[in-house]
Amino acid sequence: MVSTVSSDIAALHAWLDRRPALAASLQACAVLTPAQAEECQVVLGLLDSLGCDDDTLAAALWFAVAQVDSDVWTAKRDEVNASVKRLVEGQQSAERVWVLHAEHGGASEGLRRLLLAIIRDLRVVFILLARQLARMRGAARLPPEQAVSLARLTADIHAPLANRLGIWQLKWELEDLAFRHLQPDTYKRIAKLLDERRADRESFIAQCIDELGTAMSRSGIRADLAGRPKHIFSIYKKMQRKELAFSDLYDIRAVRVLVVDVAACYAALGVVHSLWPHLPGEFDDYIARPKGNNYQSLHTAVIGPHGKTLEVQIRTHAMHRAAELGVAAHWRYKEGGGGDAEFEKRIAWMRKLLEQRQDDDAGLMDDFQSELIEDRVYLLTPRGEVMDLPRGATVLDFAYHVHTEVGHRCRGAKVNGRIVPLSFQPASGDRVEILTGKVSDPSRDWLSPHHGYLHTGRAREKVRIWFRRTAHEANLAAGRAIYEREMKRLALSTTLADKLPAHFGLKSQDELLVALALGEVTAGQIARAVQDLSRPATSVTQSAPPVQPSRHTQADTSALSIEGVGDLMTTLARCCQPLPGDAVRGFITRGRGVSVHRADCPSLARLARRDPKRIIEVSWGRAPEHAYAVDIQLTGYDRKGLQKDVTGLITNASTPIIASSSRVFTRTGEVEMHFTLRVRDFEELSTLLARLGALPNVIDVRRITG
Repeated sequence: MVSTVSSDIAALHAWLDRRPALAASLQACAVLTPAQAEECQVVLGLLDSLGCDDDTLAAALWFAVAQVDSDVWTAKRDEVNASVKRLVEGQQSAERVWVLHAEHGGASEGLRRLLLAIIRDLRVVFILLARQLARMRGAARLPPEQAVSLARLTADIHAPLANRLGIWQLKWELEDLAFRHLQPDTYKRIAKLLDERRADRESFIAQCIDELGTAMSRSGIRADLAGRPKHIFSIYKKMQRKELAFSDLYDIRAVRVLVVDVAACYAALGVVHSLWPHLPGEFDDYIARPKGNNYQSLHTAVIGPHGKTLEVQIRTHAMHRAAELGVAAHWRYKEGGGGDAEFEKRIAWMRKLLEQRQDDDAGLMDDFQSELIEDRVYLLTPRGEVMDLPRGATVLDFAYHVHTEVGHRCRGAKVNGRIVPLSFQPASGDRVEILTGKVSDPSRDWLSPHHGYLHTGRAREKVRIWFRRTAHEANLAAGRAIYEREMKRLALSTTLADKLPAHFGLKSQDELLVALALGEVTAGQIARAVQDLSRPATSVTQSAPPVQPSRHTQADTSALSIEGVGDLMTTLARCCQPLPGDAVRGFITRGRGVSVHRADCPSLARLARRDPKRIIEVSWGRAPEHAYAVDIQLTGYDRKGLQKDVTGLITNASTPIIASSSRVFTRTGEVEMHFTLRVRDFEELSTLLARLGALPNVIDVRRITG
């Protein structure tokens, strides 16, 4: 093998030979050039040092192969497992972010968020970081323009990601290499200053370690001491942040102390402060108050031998592993024990869930599955800018997020070039274009939660403010129209209108109507209020047993209470089908107990005239779990799929359909549908009718009672 291929490819093959699980990748490596093989070996070595599993390493290799010859990957992809496929696809998704970065010449926090939102496996991030570091190590061989472009991408995305993940061993090198190409003169100046004093500094550090080690031994503290390397970019940032000259930096000389536990950390701190005087204001306790990326350590600055300043970092071995490997450290060093099998990790502005088993270290990575739990979506403007909104946000929410006037003038939207309804919910990575009119003209329907146009409270409030600025009379008229439409649609009496304002804490009916127009009170809340107010304040309640429901109503009437009589069998009248909240009265039948009617039922009126002594008072009980049959009628213009849309919406609302029928009027092209549904109360019915009324081609939908 070595004699027929270059030394770089032979080295890669030799590396893969030591990992039997990666043997399947050997043949694919034949398509790689020597330079690509060298880069792959560096990437694999970095991933191995992070404790990544074989699937992650294989995915890094297969992605490199796919970039060189996509046909090889296409031919072999069915032979690899699902985990490797997912990791390769995650790297391919990341390419979209690199393209956006190149198009716009820079990155915002949004691009980093978008990257983590569009990849579905956290392990992809480690591959991306390792590959970028491998490329940065060879950037000096690239043309200057390419090296600067690669360094800018590193500084904008990869180094911040490594920082947020807490993978310091990659973060420092990524930052230094990017800094070297982006600001070469400053980099060389600081590097020269470090080199000029390197011998003195190393001698000083050796003396400090010797003195501190002796003091630790006398105090009975077991500690490992070493000089801490200072990275050029971190020196530059501190000089900028504190406006200091290089000679004024106290932590160019630094020592790290590693101990066994937290108690030993504070004991070691006492030894340091007793040995050398500490600098006031230069102490940070990141053990008691960890950084956002969960970094833990004690930092102190002291005046060491010869009056020179010295920084000392004290931490446990476990803290050091976490600091060096970040999230990856938990894969190799997760401590066992009882408790939750889910290990939840916050990564600053992102939330990630690493689902792990409390298992041995070897089996842990084999079963590792990670899923990005994200409560935001990251959307692109036509110019490529990234905007984040809460998950569930619609394109109309996006329009208001861009600018209030864009929302007010929104007439439509395109997602990835395709026209979508205003209630469409785009996914992370989608490019959204808002189509606007010349004048502001929001719709009151946007405020209705039933239509699903707006998900965010911020956007709804902007629409309310717009309507508040319109004429008071217009809001009053709109609210009255909504109220009357709701009462008519639900076949409810308006006799309780005077009591409704107080129910919502308002002073007058006009205030209620304006609140209804502005969406501050919904039609469903009105329906619920009518139901509550129509219940008697006091009644002699005696729970009636449920009757065997008829084939038509299928209703449980045990939520009825009968006044002034003993237990009686009850049934809901078919002629008017009362619902909880309706004013009801009972008629004592011969052999069928009490038939319960709406108080305004024409059939009940005829029965009362014929035999008034058999009319009794009944009231609804308070068992919300009971369901009642109700008839609704829907009228619309006939179209293909209308009935399917109607029945699908009812089914998705988890509302049982007891019976249905429809007929088409060919002369007018209209269709009339009748449904008998089982609902719990007015609010559920109100919501359902509103959603049905919003379907295309629907003219009217209402409850019918006779």
